[in-house]
This record gives sequence, C-alpha cells and structure tokens, in this order.
Amino acid sequence: MGEIHHADHGWVTPAVSYFVACLGAFVALRSARWALVSQGRTRVAWLLFASTSLGAGIWSMHFIAMLGFSVTGVEISYQPVLTVLSLLVAVAVVGVGLFTVGYWRRRPVLSLLVGGLTTGLGVAAMHYLGMAAMVLPGRLGYDHLTVALSVAIAVIAATAALWAALNIRGTLAVLAAAPVMGVAVCAMHYTGMAALSVRLDFSHSTQGGVMALQFIFPLGVGLGCYVFFGSLAFAVSPSRGTPQPLLVGPAAPLPARATRTARTACTARTAPSARN
Repeated sequence: MGEIHHADHGWVTPAVSYFVACLGAFVALRSARWALVSQGRTRVAWLLFASTSLGAGIWSMHFIAMLGFSVTGVEISYQPVLTVLSLLVAVAVVGVGLFTVGYWRRRPVLSLLVGGLTTGLGVAAMHYLGMAAMVLPGRLGYDHLTVALSVAIAVIAATAALWAALNIRGTLAVLAAAPVMGVAVCAMHYTGMAALSVRLDFSHSTQGGVMALQFIFPLGVGLGCYVFFGSLAFAVSPSRGTPQPLLVGPAAPLPARATRTARTACTARTAPSARN
C-alpha cells in the first residue's frame, strides 16, 4: 500500500482551496439572489453566472487541494479529458440545482429537495471523476462507508446552498453564509479523500497523463481569478433594494427607481392638458 499525504505543502493548499470555495459561494449567493428578483433573460443570465461561479469554485477547491496530495515515491499526473469533464459536470449539476429552485417556485420544498439531491450527487460525481483522472503506477481503492458519508455531506451541503440562495438577503448575510458553505465543500472533499487507498503496482501504465503544474494549476488559477474578480465586483458595487439587471438594452427591465421617475414625468406632462 502506498503512503498517502493530503497536505504535502503544509496548510497552504487547504487554506487556498477553502478561500476559493468561499469566494465561489459568495458570488453564487449574490448572483442567485439577484436572479430571483429578475425576469426573462436577465434571470437566466444571473443563474448562469451563479452556476459557473459556484461550479468553478467547487472544482477549483478540489484540484487546488489535490496539489498537496502525494503518494510516497510516486509521480502523479492527470488525464486532461477526464479533468475537464469533471469541471463541466460541476458547473452543469450546480446549474441544474439553481435553475430548479429558480423556476420551479410553486412547490419550493420539493424543488429544494430535488435540486439539492441532484446537485449533491453531481458534486460527488465531480469529485470521484476527478480522482479517476489521476494517473499513477497503482490502483485506487475506496472504503464504501466513507464514500457514502462523503456523498451524504455533498447532498446536505448542496441543499443548504440552494436554501441559502433562496432565503439569504443582504451582503452581510451572504458574507456570513459563504464561509459556512466553504466548510461544507471542504468537508465533502477531505471525507472523500479519507476513503482513498492506493495499492502500488509499477507494472501499471502511466502514459497519457499531464503533470498538475502544467495543466491543472493554470486552469485552476484562471478559474480562481474569474471567481475572485466576480466577488470583487459584488463587493465594491453599491447595495440596492432591487438589483440592477445584468442585461442592458430593450430586453432588460427598468429598475424600480427609473420606472417611478418615468411615471412621474408622464403624470406631470398630462396634468396641464387634463386641466384644459
């Protein structure tokens, strides 16, 4: 059996991965909140932004943490196709959950449960698909009970995230909820990693893999920057009672203040003619 290390660089990779998970949660919660008070294409745009932010944040958390993973005496690489597929799965399943609670609002409890179950199972699939992308001279094994626990954590965390997207309002409330969601995402990851064992077999082929620093690190940094600047944009933007629409142009609804101003102007113009 190979000797496994989960934090080969100390607390750097766990801390950075947790920070990225929190940023993704912050952006997703703010975007989802604005989506729920929007209509039409504006709502779709906000939900897509929330999906990519949270999905990318979860995926980046996983693979940044994996930069600290090692097996003594073994060089680890990753299959690019499975790695990118795990990213697409993360974004897609988060999108399914957010769109479910965003549009199926006549039965909020049922939509929350369906969305949470779908998203949680998908996040767990992303994790184990990412693990399957590892290329090393050996075979991976898992403790089934610990795997089941990690899946349960993923479903609970996903349901809590969707509930937060529906119910949490205001920047301060989101700032308080995002670290809690970050803890839940990290708990799922490290519980899944605790289930892992590696049986070394140096006759096993290690072809077709790419080193993490050559492929995953640049991709993770790019996604991390996307999430970071998204959170920065929300942090510096003024807080309003009704969020401004993400889209502009004829298709975008006017803000409430603009609508009231237009109505006042129309009333003022029609008042003299009415008196005449």
